[in-house]
Amino acid sequence: MSAEVYKMGDKLDSSNAATEQPKILAIIDSEKDVVIDMSECKYVSSAGLRVLLYSYKVAAPKGVKVSLAGVSDEVKDVMEMTGFDKFFEFFATAKDAMK
Repeated sequence: MSAEVYKMGDKLDSSNAATEQPKILAIIDSEKDVVIDMSECKYVSSAGLRVLLYSYKVAAPKGVKVSLAGVSDEVKDVMEMTGFDKFFEFFATAKDAMK
């Protein structure tokens, strides 16, 4: 299965969740694995976490993998505290994830 990198902006919150979600789902619908490059994303709100979790829930039954790359320590801490880290594989860079 092929993969596609989706580059996230500097935040994932209620101001952009509604526009980011369909873009990620479009990749999943094409049955490609998704690497969400979060190297520029410094803030993820609960709305942003919902985007990531929903993406995982849509992808999993299709056998599509959603991976996260370049996640900042702060965002990763939040994901670990909420248990979200159990749903995703983390990579240092998008390039690493594509190997």
